[in-house]
Amino acid sequence: MVQSARSRNVLTLYTTADDIQCHRARLVLAAKGVSYERVLVDHAKPPEDLIDLNPYVTTPTLVDRDLTLFDTSMVCEYLDERYPHPPLMPIDPLSRARLRVAAVRIEKDWLSEVDVIRAGGRPADAARKRLRQHLLASLPLFKASKFFLNPEMSLVDCLVAPVIWRLSWLGVELGREGKPIIDYGERLFHSQGFARSMTDQEKGMRQLHEQE
Repeated sequence: MVQSARSRNVLTLYTTADDIQCHRARLVLAAKGVSYERVLVDHAKPPEDLIDLNPYVTTPTLVDRDLTLFDTSMVCEYLDERYPHPPLMPIDPLSRARLRVAAVRIEKDWLSEVDVIRAGGRPADAARKRLRQHLLASLPLFKASKFFLNPEMSLVDCLVAPVIWRLSWLGVELGREGKPIIDYGERLFHSQGFARSMTDQEKGMRQLHEQE
């Protein structure tokens, strides 16, 4: 019998193997250096625990003893407050607000295109072009600081980095003009936290492309 997440003392994250939002939550946990139990979910056959904990049976779902969270932004902000070191949001309200606005725009503009690409078919090619345009239009934000709109790594980087990691796998090429974005990604990809955040399937996304 599988032990219920509610009866465990360890932090538990229900996650899929290749989803950007799940990768985002795992990257926050890795950046914090927090130990947790990772439960890989197949949505075709979700575990009974997840069905009981989350009425929407979505991932990521975070369980911290009696608390269950299943909105990705909420999960990430909770982790940043629950484990304050290192902080992943600036102290001043204005900077925090700017980063939150950026995260909303990325979710609406970038991730919606990723979903279309992954669905395949004719719409995928147009979505690749739109995603490329969104990224290149954001070049000033990548150039403005060492990290995305911030001198230190933030929760927004935990959202952006998984997108950049998947670009080749998604068939999106930025070309020479996208070099600042690629350089930004490489800074994050070579961190120990990023390597720890990935599933085997995510690690293979770039390996497979490089072998082609």
